[in-house]
Amino acid sequence: MGNLYKDLASIYEAMYQTFINYPEEYAFYSNLLKKCGKNEVLEIGSGTGHLAQYFLDNNFDYLGLDYSEEMIEIAKQKVLNGQFLQGDMRDFTLESHVESIIITGRTISYLLKNEEVNNTFLAIYKNLKPKGIVCFDFIDANQFIPTIAQGKNITHQASFNKKHYFRDSHWSLDLESGLNVKWDSTYYERVGEDKVELGIDNSTIRTFTINELEVY
Repeated sequence: MGNLYKDLASIYEAMYQTFINYPEEYAFYSNLLKKCGKNEVLEIGSGTGHLAQYFLDNNFDYLGLDYSEEMIEIAKQKVLNGQFLQGDMRDFTLESHVESIIITGRTISYLLKNEEVNNTFLAIYKNLKPKGIVCFDFIDANQFIPTIAQGKNITHQASFNKKHYFRDSHWSLDLESGLNVKWDSTYYERVGEDKVELGIDNSTIRTFTINELEVY
């Protein structure tokens, strides 16, 4: 897990307000859960609680789980009626089983080893009720890898609470243990005419093919 989810957790909270369309993401998951008749949901990778409030406002029995203590603390302060646990998706045990589990925010991409993927699905299975469902998103290797085969630089911008943020990222391939990507980012805040550096994050993330996930 990179520094983004530790020392830079407050920057994540600010920038990701606009990076992801959370109403749209909530609509996707909630429609799926309603279609399957599920009202209980555990969100793995709940972060600072961006999705949590949507579920709670619509009367879902919601629980969030995240590896980062810093992210969980922000979520607890922001979503006062929510329940959040610090835990590891590779090995967790809930007090009671749940009807559904979702893994959001491409969190599965931090499982770099095959054993970690297997352990995560096993932990999910052990914490689901009979006929429970699991849903997750992932980075599609077939689409993503070709776009960064030669390396790629990209800048994201976001504004929140009258502050303006930038993230300069460089993506490059890391094929030592799989279809992995090195993600090196520097975060800035615009102060007047200057860009003030806030911190650096260096992460390795994993992409998957749909056939690979079907095997797991």
